Amino acid sequence: MSALGESIAQRMTLGYLCSQYGLVASPRFSEPVTVTSIADDVDSVRPGSLLLPGRLSADKGEVDNQLIALAERRGAYAVLAPASARAALQETDIPVLFGDLDAKQIAELAADIAGKPSQSLAVFAVYGEDASASVKVLAEFLHVLGNPVGVVSASGSYSLDRQLDLQYPLSAIDMQRMLSVCVEDGASAVAISADRDTLQKDALHAVEVDVLSLAQRATLRRGQQEVLAEQASRIFGFALGDRTNVASRNEDSDSLAVQSNVFQEDDSTMRLSLSIAMVMSAGVKKNNIRSALRVSRELS
Repeated sequence: MSALGESIAQRMTLGYLCSQYGLVASPRFSEPVTVTSIADDVDSVRPGSLLLPGRLSADKGEVDNQLIALAERRGAYAVLAPASARAALQETDIPVLFGDLDAKQIAELAADIAGKPSQSLAVFAVYGEDASASVKVLAEFLHVLGNPVGVVSASGSYSLDRQLDLQYPLSAIDMQRMLSVCVEDGASAVAISADRDTLQKDALHAVEVDVLSLAQRATLRRGQQEVLAEQASRIFGFALGDRTNVASRNEDSDSLAVQSNVFQEDDSTMRLSLSIAMVMSAGVKKNNIRSALRVSRELS
C-alpha cells in the first residue's frame, strides 16, 4: 500500500507521538525509541517503521501477535494497536502504541512524520467536472510560468519529469508521501485532482491547500462557489480558512485564455481560463501571465 520513507521523514520518538496523539506506549521504557517512517501495511514496512495497519482506522481490524512478529521481521520499530487490544498484547518483542486514532488523526500523524510537506509547496487542488483534465492544463501552465511541478491524478501522477506508480484512490498516508517526494525533487508547486478516482475520503486532511478551483463549465456565482468549496472540504478533509483561496473562471481569465490562441477547442480554452484564474488567485500578476501565454503560443 504505502509508506513514508526515512529519507523524507522526521525522526520522532514514541514518547513524542504519545504526548501529541494521546497514545500509550508498551512497555513504557520504549518511549525514547525513534521511528523514521510509517507504513499502513506489513509489505510496506522498512527498518525504522511505525506500522499503522490500514484497516485500523476504518473497521477497527485486529492487531495480533502474529502481525507484530511479521512487522518486526521486516524491520518495524513499533506498531499501533487499538486500546481494546492492550490486554492481549502484553508481551511483544517490539513496542506497541495503544490508542484509537480516527482517519484525520492518522493523517495528522503522517503529515507530522513527513515534515508537513504541503507547507513547502504551493498546493493547487481542482474539484468538479473532469478535474483530471483541468489539472493537466494547470500543471502545463505552472511549468510555463517557471515552476517545477508535481501532479497527483488517477490519470497519471508525476514529480517533475518522474512518473510515479501509485495505487488509487490515495490514502492520507499516500498523499503525504507524494507531497514529500515532490519536495525532495525540488518542486515548488503541486496540482491535485480532487476526485474520488484519485483520492480517498479525508486524503487531504493535514494538507494545506493554497488554491482550490471549481472546475465547472458555467461561470459560478459566489454562493455556488462557497457551497462547492464546502462540499470538497467535507469529502477530502482539507481545511477552508484564510489561507485557502477559492477560484473559478471569471471574465478576466476567460478573456486572457481566448486571446492566447493556445488552444482551439472550447473545453481546452475553458481549462486554460480556470488555470489562469487559479494562478491569479495565488498572486501571479497579469503581465507575467501574458508573458507565459505568449511563450506557450510560440512553442505551440
